[in-house]
Amino acid sequence: MPLVAAMLTRSNGAWKKATSVVQASICRDQQRPNHTTITSVTSVSQRRHFSSAENGAKPSRSHPSAAEAKQKRESDREFLISVLESSATKRDAKAYLQTYGSSKAKAVPKESQAFTALVSDKAIPEAKDVSFFVQGSVPVEFLEADEVPRVAIVKLREPQTWDDTLLGGVAKTLTRLRDLGLRSVIVLECSAEKSSVLDWKDVVTQQTDRLQKAIQKYGTPGAELVDGGIWKRSTTPPSASSLGHTKLSVGFGEAFTAPLRHGHILVVPSRAVVEETLEHTAADANEVIFALAKYFAGLQVNAGQNQTRTAVVDRVIIIDPFGGIPARNLGDGARVFINLEEQFNSIKATLGAAEPQDNGSPIPGISGNPKASHIENLELVKNILAILPSTASAIITSPIEAANLQSNPAYDIRRDAEEAMAGEVKTRRWQNPIIHNLLTDRPIYSASLPIGRIKSTTNGRYQRSSRMPTTTLAKKGLPVTIFPDTRTRSWQPPKPGTPRLKLTDTCVDLPRLIHLINDSFDRKLDAEHYLNRVQDSLAGIIIAGEYEGGAILTWERPFGLDEETAYNSGRLVPYLDKFAVLKKSQGAGGVADIVFNAMVRDCFPNGVCWRSRKDNPVNKWYFERSRGVRKLPGSNWAMFWTTPEAAVKDQVMEDYEDVCRGVVPSWADSKAAD
Repeated sequence: MPLVAAMLTRSNGAWKKATSVVQASICRDQQRPNHTTITSVTSVSQRRHFSSAENGAKPSRSHPSAAEAKQKRESDREFLISVLESSATKRDAKAYLQTYGSSKAKAVPKESQAFTALVSDKAIPEAKDVSFFVQGSVPVEFLEADEVPRVAIVKLREPQTWDDTLLGGVAKTLTRLRDLGLRSVIVLECSAEKSSVLDWKDVVTQQTDRLQKAIQKYGTPGAELVDGGIWKRSTTPPSASSLGHTKLSVGFGEAFTAPLRHGHILVVPSRAVVEETLEHTAADANEVIFALAKYFAGLQVNAGQNQTRTAVVDRVIIIDPFGGIPARNLGDGARVFINLEEQFNSIKATLGAAEPQDNGSPIPGISGNPKASHIENLELVKNILAILPSTASAIITSPIEAANLQSNPAYDIRRDAEEAMAGEVKTRRWQNPIIHNLLTDRPIYSASLPIGRIKSTTNGRYQRSSRMPTTTLAKKGLPVTIFPDTRTRSWQPPKPGTPRLKLTDTCVDLPRLIHLINDSFDRKLDAEHYLNRVQDSLAGIIIAGEYEGGAILTWERPFGLDEETAYNSGRLVPYLDKFAVLKKSQGAGGVADIVFNAMVRDCFPNGVCWRSRKDNPVNKWYFERSRGVRKLPGSNWAMFWTTPEAAVKDQVMEDYEDVCRGVVPSWADSKAAD
């Protein structure tokens, strides 16, 4: 993990150095085909392999063939380069280290020399705090008996329909998660076709064996099959949680915790042992996943007593051929981010309004109704995240994206055939959404990024992707409070003389709002001056969570117009006066995206303008979400807007510029205005 931290905290110069080192290493190995990589310094005797008569795990060969060794080296380099290409910030790296970094000091093997350029003191000031660097395979740490592993519960839907390349790609991604500190517990959901000669048990057995073999190709410890750990009772067992009642529970916890401590990836078929008869029976995969989440979270009640937490569930990952939760405005793409606290009911209602032609699967060989599958996945992540810490999140994606095969035309199952024949789809490198999320706790594309601003990972220009991503990131999220309420209609210019919202109204917690502004801007607001300034112009406010983020918006009059004239002529300007996020919530949890989306989606869908200092580091974020930007001559302001076609309407632009120049700052200090 320290290697990853070093790569995450690199500067541009360090990135170029490291990339050169990697490329040089590739060239050297092409000249030395018999070169083998040292993958671990841990002796075999230190590796404890959990086994039972049921696990079916097979030990990997001690000495891989030359072809396997070459494949492993190429896979390792691809992984390292993918980390280098991640858009993680120093804040992301710090958060990642705090969560997954090791507290154990390690020796620095000779193989680390390839990345010394990456972590030189000149390139990365924090390098002196990094304890070890490795080229090649990352040794898997073995946890002590009292250490709690960090895990991802992964659902693979219909893996029997995936070919070996696709399954191998997914297996590689899950192995990389383990290298980065997150160990997977994989639950298989298989269904047998009526015309198939194989029954359900045969399909499950076949697919668990396929998955284990695929994982074994990417190093040791490999995969462990846990086939007797889930029990089923005739009555619902007691639980410390009132959510998701199920008759399933973890009957033999050590079958899960022991191999997890020793670095194994667990494979769990969707079946259970009937407690009364000790026979295996089919079990709903979602119920198996929920039972595992309750057990790991310490919410399963055994013998009338609550158990302690046995693992930290950081991620729930659903890999479904139908991909993430669809979005109406993204064509064949998915919603980038879902704030479950705010959006669950509306999204479920939208998905439930199935059209007649949606009765069957659009993907050959995949059973089920797409919308029914999306609703099932949405409900599953909501129920599981409700019992997990607020830092946990869920990823719903397709096998193609999980395996990072989007650039392979053979796997673009949603592309129009004519477009493919015409050669319109360009191959380019995509980031793995699962790896990216672990490193940054964010989706690859921001939730508030307009559809036309998908950024290519190969250059700095913006272009619309030929194939939209199908990955959704979901979090328990934050409630969003908007005053005035926008559930009936968006905000409209108030008629002169009518009552309007004030920041001193009882619905607004003014002290917390002022604290939010002071903390976000790192300066003190002149509250009295500010209240007087917005008293007669306030349009409304947006609050995320418990004042973790927010926005204050106003209706401003261009200079020289009285309120009556501005209203009657339709020239009241919708203006974003304050946009604030608590420092502790900046860069994580999507708070800024949640507030911005509420503003442009619910409050001012027809457009809004705002200003920012020309040297404000947030301007890049603003620019990506705006329709345009203009630097105001003779001032230190840059003006942004989201109003469609505003740039070709002279009167609109003149009014916007007049307002952005004329708003008087309300800070208690004498620093330059923000």
